[in-house]
Amino acid sequence: MGSAKTALLLTTAYNFEERGIAYKCFKPVVDTRDRKNVIRSRIGIERECSWIYSDSNLYDMIREIARNSGTLPEWVLVDEAQFLSAAQVDELARAVDDFGINVICYGLRTDFRTNLFEGSRRLFEIADTIDEVKSTCTCGRKTIVNARVNSRGEIITEGEVVEIGGNDKYVAVCRNCWRNKRIEQMRNGQLPLNV
Repeated sequence: MGSAKTALLLTTAYNFEERGIAYKCFKPVVDTRDRKNVIRSRIGIERECSWIYSDSNLYDMIREIARNSGTLPEWVLVDEAQFLSAAQVDELARAVDDFGINVICYGLRTDFRTNLFEGSRRLFEIADTIDEVKSTCTCGRKTIVNARVNSRGEIITEGEVVEIGGNDKYVAVCRNCWRNKRIEQMRNGQLPLNV
């Protein structure tokens, strides 16, 4: 979080549009921050997208775009790719191989407990390339943990894996700051001792 990955997706889409390159944007519907089918960056830019539902077959969706428009998109841009299923990542890979298109997925690596998301895991397993978009912790180190926090800024280590939110619920930190904050909270009785 905080690395401007969504802004990067939107900038890429803008560049494709300026050059007349056919593209399509997608986002899992599980990201409920917006009530309409848009990809929106925290810096205020947005673009319409197609929803990906839990039962969506992305290969079929891309093939249907070609049927309806008479041409395949050259590029597919997927926001919040961590929420894809492993099967949906495989469907994107199949579309790349069968249709000769390009797919760029933007998303988080791990959840607030530092476990890989299903979609992220599959992307790490089969993606042709992985480019990390870095952000910086307040201490100056690279952030790798998307810590879930409560209204008092305390780290939360229990709860549902998917809880949609922004700066109100999550803070990107380095592993060292995450660990130290958790130790401090344990000492103050705010976290169980087995953390």
